[in-house]
Amino acid sequence: MYRIYTLCFIMTVLLLNSCVSRKKLTYLKTNNKIERLVRDMEDDKYVNSNFAYKIKPYDILFVRVVTPDPQWSEMFNSASEDSHMTGESAALMGYPVNNEGYIEIPFVGDVKVVEMTLKDLKNKLESIFSSYVTDASIMVRLVNNYVSVLGEVGAPGRYSITKDRVNILEAIAMAGDLSEYGDRKKVQLIRPTSVRPVVIELSLSDRRILDSDYYFIEPNDIIYVPPLKGRTFQMNAFIYSMTLSVLNTGLVVYALFRNN
Repeated sequence: MYRIYTLCFIMTVLLLNSCVSRKKLTYLKTNNKIERLVRDMEDDKYVNSNFAYKIKPYDILFVRVVTPDPQWSEMFNSASEDSHMTGESAALMGYPVNNEGYIEIPFVGDVKVVEMTLKDLKNKLESIFSSYVTDASIMVRLVNNYVSVLGEVGAPGRYSITKDRVNILEAIAMAGDLSEYGDRKKVQLIRPTSVRPVVIELSLSDRRILDSDYYFIEPNDIIYVPPLKGRTFQMNAFIYSMTLSVLNTGLVVYALFRNN
């Protein structure tokens, strides 16, 4: 009987350890030890209010010049307007930014674009093309506008960003949210730079992430969600508990027959 009680105790401990606590599954918790910051959302000092992506080397830009005269449009564009353009075709017709930060536009030459926002580049190109043709309208888009989400999420993969600003929570939502085994306190954001990628560790459980410079993601960011410690044990806890349950039942039956 002592063995039976011991096995029952072990099985109970295993079942308790196999459960993921609600605390580990909660997003944006308030830390009572830290005074919550109250800010005016219209304050110019708000860290996330002026976010705008700046063009980097090896980006691919899609530039479309639209003029009243189709001949001028065909001259400056790499292909005629295609209403069924895909991301792949836009990449083929796009302008790659070289390692020195320039793109090469036909009949115009090299244009420095690195560290410029898309809006700044649009204004710059409109000024350049005004020397060639009047009433030209310039459209600038970033072709490589993707984020990759890996690890303990519902649907890992690469996702297209269609908005100017997407935060890390929205990116994870596109990947089907974190699984119950995802470590919300150690989410890694891998961001490419001109020198080397940098890795930033973020806690989705802490509400202060809303104030972080890395709350909004950038094109080509990689989000990795590591598993919780003991994930393998938790995944196999059901098998362990079933095995112990069978052994427990067998010992009970054996004890009954032995006493009789």
